[in-house]
Amino acid sequence: MDYNTNKQGGRDLSRSQQAQGGSRMQAERSAITGEKLTLLRKWNTRRKLYYTYRYAYLLVIPGFIYFVVFKLAPMWGLLIAFKDFSPFAGFWGSEWVGFKYFAEFFANEYFYLMLRNTIVISLMNLIFYFPAPILLALLINEIRVERFKRLNQTIIYMPHFLSWVVIAGITFFMLSSDVGFVNKVIVSIGGQPVAFLSNPKLFWWVILLQNTWKEIGWGTILFLAAMTQIDPMLYEAATIDGATRMQKITHVTIPSILPTIIVLFILRLGHIMDVGFEQVLLMTNPYVRDVAEVFDTYSYNQGINQGNFSIAITVGIFKSIVGLIMVVLSDRLVKRMGHSGIY
Repeated sequence: MDYNTNKQGGRDLSRSQQAQGGSRMQAERSAITGEKLTLLRKWNTRRKLYYTYRYAYLLVIPGFIYFVVFKLAPMWGLLIAFKDFSPFAGFWGSEWVGFKYFAEFFANEYFYLMLRNTIVISLMNLIFYFPAPILLALLINEIRVERFKRLNQTIIYMPHFLSWVVIAGITFFMLSSDVGFVNKVIVSIGGQPVAFLSNPKLFWWVILLQNTWKEIGWGTILFLAAMTQIDPMLYEAATIDGATRMQKITHVTIPSILPTIIVLFILRLGHIMDVGFEQVLLMTNPYVRDVAEVFDTYSYNQGINQGNFSIAITVGIFKSIVGLIMVVLSDRLVKRMGHSGIY
């Protein structure tokens, strides 16, 4: 009796375990099936999305190919900075030297001179040039006559399309000591000619004025585009409250375009080591070399003029690392201040 009872109990326990195992397997299968259905639905949604915007993706393809060919593919060339590269030996035949050229670059007697010049020119552009397109965009946005507004925009955009060679030529004919228009005016009123192009104290200001005149109009495009997205009801509400035009600018326009300003400011910090190679090279002369030597011109002289490609790539890597650090730090600082960054 006891044996039969135990045997029957064992069978019941075995059936119970089998039932539990079966229900567990069924639950697992259901979960897997549910995951597959979820993935299938997501894929169908994405496929429909891709099909809907298929022409937009076709327009993206040329830009994607450009970045792959000209930006990503050449990245392997950064290894030249760690080799004693020789065009005759080739990339694989050149000797691996590690951080030799980095040590030489930082130990260079002109390193701190180039760092000072680069930082000062970048900071001057950041302090004086960066706000200029914002102020100009605010002024243009206040023009009510549409034809006059478009005419102004066209005129201020034009310098952007001039090459730096043309800009340098215009600067020479405007500011040179002998044939410069400005100096002729100064002499005509009884003054003495000013050496704008050969005075080291004025070189940075000449660079700043050139860059501002050439790019201020082009820099307004993004800010004007951001202003077009502002809800007109905000201006109507401000008008009802009795706000003046200046109050509308300070309390409606500027806060509305602040995210655009922040993103462009962060991106500008990422280019703090870029000061315009062509511009500085064309404006450099023996009298201002101590204030005109920057990392870009040094890389050009080492890589192109002297054939030292390894040190030229080293300078590029250094600039890129500094730019990346500045972008990350500025983005975190902006987020701590309560604004949205770019990440």
